[in-house]
Amino acid sequence: MQKFELLGKKPTRHGFAQGLVELGERNDNVAVLGADVTGSVKTSEFQKAFPDKFFSIGIAEQNATTIAAGMALSGKIAVFSTYSAFAAFRNTDMLRVSVCYNNANVKIGGGHSGITVGPDGATHQSLEEVSLLRALPNMTLVVPCDYEEARKAILLVGERHGPAYVRFGRSAVPMFTTEDTPLEYGKAQVFREGNDVALVANGLMVWKALEAAEKLKQDHGINARVINNAFVKPMDEETITKAAQECGCIVTAEEHQVYGGLSGAVAEVVCKNFPVPIEYVGMKDTFGQSGEPDELLEHYKLNWQSIYASALTAIKRKKEGFIGLRKITDIPQY
Repeated sequence: MQKFELLGKKPTRHGFAQGLVELGERNDNVAVLGADVTGSVKTSEFQKAFPDKFFSIGIAEQNATTIAAGMALSGKIAVFSTYSAFAAFRNTDMLRVSVCYNNANVKIGGGHSGITVGPDGATHQSLEEVSLLRALPNMTLVVPCDYEEARKAILLVGERHGPAYVRFGRSAVPMFTTEDTPLEYGKAQVFREGNDVALVANGLMVWKALEAAEKLKQDHGINARVINNAFVKPMDEETITKAAQECGCIVTAEEHQVYGGLSGAVAEVVCKNFPVPIEYVGMKDTFGQSGEPDELLEHYKLNWQSIYASALTAIKRKKEGFIGLRKITDIPQY
């Protein structure tokens, strides 16, 4: 089991950019489309490396998505990237019909996602797109935890046919995975072993889950299992079900609304296969506001302290014998 330590900080958008250049070096069929924010989402790096394979569509995200679909249906690996607020929501109809309905080989880079867009405010803080995108047939959805995993994510989905969305952020976040840290298609990775509670996280919340696990061990002797659930779709039912069976309670943590995102995906698996108490850390049915990234994370309690407190609550519920709001002893025997 790899021991994770802080290796510095870097934005996941930089990892996406590096992976995209590497994908272009591996495959001559890659074509990238931009929407006037290429410097922000760092597809400018691909443009520098492969100027003849980069196409600026301008501030016309819907057109860019349909053009990408046409390119894909003509044999290209088409990659389009812009802010998640536009890539997912302004493009919903195009993603659904042009891309997913046709199972077109289009990869979407959803940049500047989550609350950590910061001063750009609520209109640009995309906090609902995981709920939307995981409902689309044929769509693969990845939420990398750091720079290195974002690099691997675009390479991994770029080498498979079909629609895919890689969600990444603007601000610098902890780097703690390495080139040797595994990332497999559709698989969750156990980053820390433990059987008292499972902390299931993705994106920047994975590092915070590791911090919470360390504090739980120091303060209470609690052994928390930390699971990096980068692939929200396809979901790794086996790993999540095993965590429910062996830990008896779960906490999810995400930089996203708690409705329908990672929390919803985990709850669906657990409810179907092995119901246990679940607590959710994320945005609680609210929009964000302008502010510095770290200030907003603290204000909305997207921090290790919330994961820590939620783990104690989940363990308490487990010990009291509750499944949801019903005691195990109250369940009729047939």
